[in-house]
Order: sequence, then C-alpha cells, then structure tokens
Amino acid sequence: MAMTTPLDSSAPQAGKVGVSRRFARQLALQMLFQYEFQDSDPSWQDKFWASQSTSPEVRGFTSLLVEGVLNHQPEIDQLIRRFAVDWSLERMPVVDRNILRCAIFELLWIPDIPAMVTINEAIELAKLFADDEAKKFINGLLDHILREDNRLAEKRTRAKFKTPTAS
Repeated sequence: MAMTTPLDSSAPQAGKVGVSRRFARQLALQMLFQYEFQDSDPSWQDKFWASQSTSPEVRGFTSLLVEGVLNHQPEIDQLIRRFAVDWSLERMPVVDRNILRCAIFELLWIPDIPAMVTINEAIELAKLFADDEAKKFINGLLDHILREDNRLAEKRTRAKFKTPTAS
C-alpha cells in the first residue's frame, strides 16, 4: 500500500527551512504509513530512500521524525489513548494516527520548534492527506495535549506570548 506525496522531491529550496521541514514531515508521514504495512523487512527504509532524491536537510529531518516516533511510539501512543476521548488508537485511520505521532514527537522531543508551528503543520498534513473531520480531531487533540501535559509547560508559555491579541 502506498501513499503519494503531493509535492515532488525537488520542492524544497536551499535556505527555506519551513518548506524543507514541511516536505520532510510529508515524507515522514509517508514512511510511517508504509511502515505500518511492511512485513518486518529490515531494509524498508533503504527501499523508501532509493525512490527519493532529497536534500540532506530534508532527509535528516525526515529521519529524525521517523526514528523518533518509532523509538518513542509506546509513550506517544499512550498519550494519544489518554487524550483521544471515545476513540481507540486502533480505530483511527493510519494517516491520522501517524500525523498525531509525528506532531507529539515534535512537541515533546524537539524543543526548538514552537508548539503552534507543530500543530499548524499537523493540520496542514491533515488537509493534504485526511478529511475535514480528521483535521478538527487532530487540532483538538494536539491542543488538549499542549494544554494538559506537564512536560509542555515551557512550550505553552512560549505559545501564549506569541498569540496575537484581538483589537
């Protein structure tokens, strides 16, 4: 089973960290999607990268996300189960589940990425690969985790200072 990426691999341009990271998130989502359906083939990552031509920056951030999610998956999945009211992890669509996993990994283990950037990027992935309901669900669940998980207190504080005030 394959998931297509809407951007071609030449999309990121040198010096455009946001564009490169967005593309890397798409590739990470694609890799995690494929991982769920692979048959324990240890060369699955090599096969994936053989079909891609990406910059070292994109590949590095993609690998950071994929390895981070896989290494912390039990803890990430426990968080999803805790905050996903009336939803079992197994019942969630594979794409939604992996968008959440990537975003939660970013929130908890990549401190230099602001929480609102992570959440907005997850919503953008949902717009590309999921339906409108998934977009709302992902936004709500990540917002709930941001507000309630004690490990995210510093990111919550930074997010509050960057939130524009209504005039």
